[in-house]
Amino acid sequence: MNARAPPPLVPCSMVLRESPFPNRLLSGLYSLGQYLLFPSYWAQQQRRCCRCCPLRALVTGPLLLLLLVLSVPSALLGLLLWLPLQAARRPFAYKHNMLSRHPEVWELPGTGKVFSFVSANVCLLPNGLARNSNLGQMKQRVARIGQRLTQGEASASFASPRSSQLDGEGEAGPGEISVPFPPDLDFMCLQEVFDQRAGARLCQLLSPFYEHIVYDVGAYGLQDCCTLKVFGSGLFLASRYPVLAAQYRCYPNGIREDALSAKGLLSVQVRRGHWLPALGLLDPWLAHAQIRGAWPRGDPCRVGPRQDRPWAIGTYLPPLPTLLMAPRVPRRTLEQEEGRRTYLAGPILQDGRPDPSAAGSPWEGRRIDYILYREHPAPISLTTEVEKFSFITQLAGCSDHVAVGLQLLLNPAPQ
Repeated sequence: MNARAPPPLVPCSMVLRESPFPNRLLSGLYSLGQYLLFPSYWAQQQRRCCRCCPLRALVTGPLLLLLLVLSVPSALLGLLLWLPLQAARRPFAYKHNMLSRHPEVWELPGTGKVFSFVSANVCLLPNGLARNSNLGQMKQRVARIGQRLTQGEASASFASPRSSQLDGEGEAGPGEISVPFPPDLDFMCLQEVFDQRAGARLCQLLSPFYEHIVYDVGAYGLQDCCTLKVFGSGLFLASRYPVLAAQYRCYPNGIREDALSAKGLLSVQVRRGHWLPALGLLDPWLAHAQIRGAWPRGDPCRVGPRQDRPWAIGTYLPPLPTLLMAPRVPRRTLEQEEGRRTYLAGPILQDGRPDPSAAGSPWEGRRIDYILYREHPAPISLTTEVEKFSFITQLAGCSDHVAVGLQLLLNPAPQ
């Protein structure tokens, strides 16, 4: 049976409109609805935060409950504005910053070009939910995260990133452990930017370094007439190159803690230099590509099913109090097996129980953060080579994940 081709991603105009709404009136009404909802939202989140401190709950609990009761009428009015406006809202916001520094143009045919990507899970949930991972103080964490994400850019002319090449079984691979983020990143992909205020603040902090930013991604309100989404997808993309088109698709089967969030897939097309078929990030038609056999190489850290390369390490940092007392996990700590056992979560079985087979084996931790890629499709023939894969520790203390980075070298295939 032949697989049906996926629907084409229709490009938007070269300069996407920045507001998610088609006019200022709808945008203003949407903002008004959010302001009316905010007192109830804030009071509820503060009550969640009080649960971990009995003394604070005793002192402020009654006041927060009173505020919650008094804010119900305004919240109902805000909800009546907020819900219907979701039908007119585009599922992402876009910011275009005119920068004096522009990326180097890449024209084909020509020499090869390196693309650099970073993926980071930043755990920017409301404080009451982030405390489940021992991560609170969202406002302060946003500022630290923004500073650390751009530290490599700001210091690029003064020092190169401190990093160490990883060796495995006598064979050096492209993997490394790095403390700061590398400079001159082409694309920064963030996850779990669930709080809208945090997303707006990150957009402001990254604007001096990235000309194109797609944020506040997700479909809010009632979905499929019966599912209420109060949080977005958490996806956030910063790009040095012009965004040609963007599309978002919501996963239809969220359960438990994911039921109220609009987790999904963001697909973006960008222009890289002179006209060339756009590079697709997070292509929403991966299943179709796999059916056609267009996914021969996906995970640069993987050798085969359930088998990582010797230099790959875990990326999940369990919510230990020690992480909150240190600005970052020391690079040298993760290079040693003893340090990985201390800071990284261990392997688990399919049912969630710890994997007993890992007790006597080299400890690499549990890897749950990925960057996938595939060979460039026709009509332009390009060869793809992984130059470097990085495990970046700089967000430790601000997030419960190790960020990952990938540098891909694209070369025109010989004729």
